[in-house]
Amino acid sequence: MKALIITMVAAALVKLAPTGDLPYEPKYKDKVNEAYSFVKQNKMDTTVCFLVDMREHMGKKRFAIWDFKGDSVQREMVVMHGSAGTQGREFSWPDKPVFSNVPGSNASSLGRYRVGKRSYSNWGINIHYKLHGLDSTNNNAYRRIVVLHSYWGVDQSELYPESGPYSLGCPMVSNEDMTYLDSLLKKKKDVMMWMYY
Repeated sequence: MKALIITMVAAALVKLAPTGDLPYEPKYKDKVNEAYSFVKQNKMDTTVCFLVDMREHMGKKRFAIWDFKGDSVQREMVVMHGSAGTQGREFSWPDKPVFSNVPGSNASSLGRYRVGKRSYSNWGINIHYKLHGLDSTNNNAYRRIVVLHSYWGVDQSELYPESGPYSLGCPMVSNEDMTYLDSLLKKKKDVMMWMYY
């Protein structure tokens, strides 16, 4: 009987708890219809896209490979963002990134990108993919040399409440996740990556 009463009280307290205390969860599904319309209209890959919910803490998984046909997440991974902190800007925090499209800002840029050519990288598994910004908020990405790459200091597992190293504006993943992305991107063309907050 005591156990039943404790369970009922606990359930009532959960219902009364303020929703503001609940942990944030990435909102991939909210972007899917708009993402699909965009890739179809712009003659991009319509099988998968990359959705990056920058509102999520940097130590948690917030980069999803979305499978349009299966209407589900194919794989989810941790991704680092830019440090910012230059040209009079504040520094980014793991749960509060600073965004900019300005060259030399060391900040990540929000918006939709076309994942382009595979190339050599000095970092991680020595492969990166060019990123072409498709919005006014990220149209300097190619000129800024903002690319999708890996780095040995990025862990494949969630580190929350800790975080990994900052980048200079690039989306930066673990070597294991980059190996997976590379195997996927070698078979795809014009995949969209959408970084949003």
